Amino acid sequence: MHNRIYLCLAHMSGEEQKFIKEAFDTNWVVPLGPNVNGFEEELKQFVGGDREVVALSSGTAAVHLALLACGVGPGDEVLVQSFTFCASSHPVVYLGATPVFVDSEAESWNMDPQLLEEAIRDRIAKTGRKPKAIVPVYLYGMPARIDEIMAVAERYDIPVVEDAAEGFGSRYDGRVCGTFGRYGVLSFNGNKMITTSGGGALICPDAAAKQRIMFYATQAREAYPYYQHEHIGYNYRMSNICAGIGRGQMTVADAHIAHHRRLCDLYRELLAGVDGISLHENPSPRYESNYWLNTILLDPALHVAGEAHAYETAVQGAVGGAAGVTHAAATLRTDCEPNRNVEAMRTALDAAGIESRPLWKPMHRQPVYAANPRYVNGVSESLFARGLCLPSGPCVSEDDVRYIVERIVAAIR
Repeated sequence: MHNRIYLCLAHMSGEEQKFIKEAFDTNWVVPLGPNVNGFEEELKQFVGGDREVVALSSGTAAVHLALLACGVGPGDEVLVQSFTFCASSHPVVYLGATPVFVDSEAESWNMDPQLLEEAIRDRIAKTGRKPKAIVPVYLYGMPARIDEIMAVAERYDIPVVEDAAEGFGSRYDGRVCGTFGRYGVLSFNGNKMITTSGGGALICPDAAAKQRIMFYATQAREAYPYYQHEHIGYNYRMSNICAGIGRGQMTVADAHIAHHRRLCDLYRELLAGVDGISLHENPSPRYESNYWLNTILLDPALHVAGEAHAYETAVQGAVGGAAGVTHAAATLRTDCEPNRNVEAMRTALDAAGIESRPLWKPMHRQPVYAANPRYVNGVSESLFARGLCLPSGPCVSEDDVRYIVERIVAAIR
């Protein structure tokens, strides 16, 4: 019986134990300390250039503080890529602002620069105000057309917060993703390219910006001999223990990225002769995805065993991994869901001990954002209907990939 193959799970190296032991031995078991400082410096060297880095409790916290630093507040609007995880948009709402969703272009699957400019012009015409920030995403590790996005942002003088939570180590034109805009967001959740068990970081433009982010990340205290608060702050700093794990992970970061890319090469090789299935890859040499998750599209005409019975059984709990607590589904179907052959393929792989998952459901089709402004072209909805994420983590072996493709082929009718 084949062991269960998980979608993406960061692999821990032996180096973590050394840094964690040091934290306990020196009694630095707090949200600061030498591991935090060391991790930030190692990340700074990794992203290159003259940027500064702040280690935080999560990628979501990094988005939140970046938007705060850009001046986002109640009544403002922020342009957010629709095709993404909710952590790109929820922090906008935390600040009392409104996410305005922008659809993707078909090559990178990320924010469409032309649609972005159309949205900016229309929001100015409708509200008399510019949006306060732009949040493009590097979906599944694939770089966006960030040069074009930055050109649009600069024309209207709007700061860009790059959500590179899935794009650790990805590059565009040779430059690390997360270093083009004013701020860049990284995530070290347990399923990311490297992990701190839970955590994130914010790439900042300079030392002054880093200092401001650290002020808000440590409860925004004034310099008095007692606790004096003149601003609302947050408890968002990374712990010395988590940073120790991160320092150990940095020793294998390049190897993890190389492994993910090797898995993409193997998926390409094995799927080359399979009609009706296409692998998402770098559109051109300018793109260097880390292939955090390898993703495929199923042709709507492709028939998969069991598709006639797709969506007949309610899902029990969250699909995939330690995904937390979920509400019981109110219905078996929604008005925006993957095609029946995609769901049939997911359940066939699950029965074979292979975890897969649909692509992110576009935020503009989420019930919680039903009333939000959106600028759409149909790309993200079409991709969501046809796409599936395949196992891609460091623990996925080449033999696992062969088994996965074997089961994909076996499910096709």
